[in-house]
Amino acid sequence: MQHATAAQSAASSDSPLVARITQDPTEIRQALELRYRVFAEGMGAKIDSGEAGIDRDRFDDVCLHLIVKDVNNDCVVGYSRILTNDLAQQAGGFYSASEFDLSKIIQSDKTYMEIGRTCVDPNFRSGAVIGLLWSGIAQFMSAHNIDYLMGCASIPLNEGYARAVAIINHLREKHYTSADVRAEPRVHMPRIDTDIDGARLVPPLLKAYLRIGVKVCGEPFLDKDFNVADALILLNRDNINQRYLRHFAKTEGQDQA
Repeated sequence: MQHATAAQSAASSDSPLVARITQDPTEIRQALELRYRVFAEGMGAKIDSGEAGIDRDRFDDVCLHLIVKDVNNDCVVGYSRILTNDLAQQAGGFYSASEFDLSKIIQSDKTYMEIGRTCVDPNFRSGAVIGLLWSGIAQFMSAHNIDYLMGCASIPLNEGYARAVAIINHLREKHYTSADVRAEPRVHMPRIDTDIDGARLVPPLLKAYLRIGVKVCGEPFLDKDFNVADALILLNRDNINQRYLRHFAKTEGQDQA
């Protein structure tokens, strides 16, 4: 499969923000630094990439790097990496497979793209940035005839398990896939009783995913290194909420995480 590397879109005609898949080493380096700032400095992840100040793992050598760039300041402010079936084969499997049993998710006759490490610079957490990322993802799915999008959506644990459990309880009630399309986590998050309303606590990025049309494939994986509970998300290309995607891409000033 040949992958587009130069398709671009802007938040608006006068916006300094541009989304594209990049092969530029400087931009990729900026993206790895952004990931470190968001996940290590912002969320308390324990990252050992062999080099200070960046988040890198074995998937980064084969994945596609989707960035949102602020061209005025020449910096990467939004990011998501992409693994397709063929790229995942080169990497030894999808990243999600390290956290979940995907045997009930992956269909041999379907094509998949996995997104991961999605993040936005704290100074640019607006609807425009995440909307550009989603527009890039949707365009890629369409251009390469991808059947399903999947990935791990993180729920931070830096405020304790109770809030995360409340969020999962809400997802279980409203947003889970059918029982025959579930992924078993390799490490379960502890179950505790809570009466907290999880609906109001869903992280903004995961909330945006849900509004786009994704479903959650069961219970989360406890990622102690990244200090998060990862929910496996799945989206059929035909079920993308295009109306909300267009609205979201035009919305500015919303907090995203």
